[in-house]
Amino acid sequence: MPAPHPIEFRQRAVELARLGEKPVAQIAKDLGISESCLRNWMAQADADEGGNSARLTSAEKKELAELRRRNRQLELENEILKRAAAYFARENVLPK
Repeated sequence: MPAPHPIEFRQRAVELARLGEKPVAQIAKDLGISESCLRNWMAQADADEGGNSARLTSAEKKELAELRRRNRQLELENEILKRAAAYFARENVLPK
């Protein structure tokens, strides 16, 4: 997977596309990216600026990823505690 483009590159590409001097397809070709990539960047920039409420902002995406990671960690810890409790409960019930 290729490395993501720097934020500055993305911002400049969106600025160029918003100027409207050239079609989006031509700007994307000149920059060496796909048209759909540039359109996605434009949509994300709109969401980050509050113009598109149907899409998560970059900050919300980052927070969501962190919350999902934390949730997986807590579920794993919970499973470990359940197994430990079952192990010790079984140890106390069995005759010695």
